[in-house]
Amino acid sequence: MRIATFNINGIKARISALTEWLEGCGCDVVCLQEIKSEDRAFPRAYLEDRGWRVETHGQKGFNGVAVLSRLAIEDVARDLPGDGTDDQARWIEATVIGRRPVRVCCLYLPNGNPAPGPRFDYKLAWMARMRARAAALLASEEPIVFAGDYNVIPQAEDAARPEAWVGDALFRPESRAAFRRLIHLGLTDAFRATEPGPGHYTFWDYQAGAWERNNGIRIDHVLLSPQAADLLTGAGIDKAVRGGDKPSDHVPVWIDLDA
Repeated sequence: MRIATFNINGIKARISALTEWLEGCGCDVVCLQEIKSEDRAFPRAYLEDRGWRVETHGQKGFNGVAVLSRLAIEDVARDLPGDGTDDQARWIEATVIGRRPVRVCCLYLPNGNPAPGPRFDYKLAWMARMRARAAALLASEEPIVFAGDYNVIPQAEDAARPEAWVGDALFRPESRAAFRRLIHLGLTDAFRATEPGPGHYTFWDYQAGAWERNNGIRIDHVLLSPQAADLLTGAGIDKAVRGGDKPSDHVPVWIDLDA
């Protein structure tokens, strides 16, 4: 089972780029972030005609997440528990039915800038809520995948120029500590389990020639429960997508599970 995460940065603006990638990615499940579309405006029929089952949790103009699957989908849930006042569409989870069922959680973690400030407080509170939800899901002792744009640079080697990110919400000590608290639940960073070295990025800003100079950061992650980590057979970053026509500023990250 190949599962990918991709911050598409606007489904309407990137539908051609998404379609081209989907045709060759070999994925069974795709988690999308920043669809920037209400559910009713999402190109559901277009993707269903191409063999995808579609579940969305969107809102107008910003945020929004979706799960595309070639496999059957069951037990879909939307919104991260823990704050009934939070109206930002950043979380959707579902069980995909392969040879072995896998619970897939698609997330778009808040950016948090400027930091410090209310947006950074919201980011940290959201991460605490995610940790609580992850802990509850882990109690099932089933394969679980947490895939998405985490807006966290975990370590210095995850940035081409880490000194440029000092003080940014993506690299502040509080964000990195909250990410480690997630990992310490027993989760595995799938990409780092297969590639421990530096120089691997998933985001390049549109400004200042970041892509051309490979001035990137790694902020899109796939974290695995112990049961999912036992099934991991490979992981990678589809970097070439960033060089395509009208690309997102992110690229897909994928994993292969023996499921």
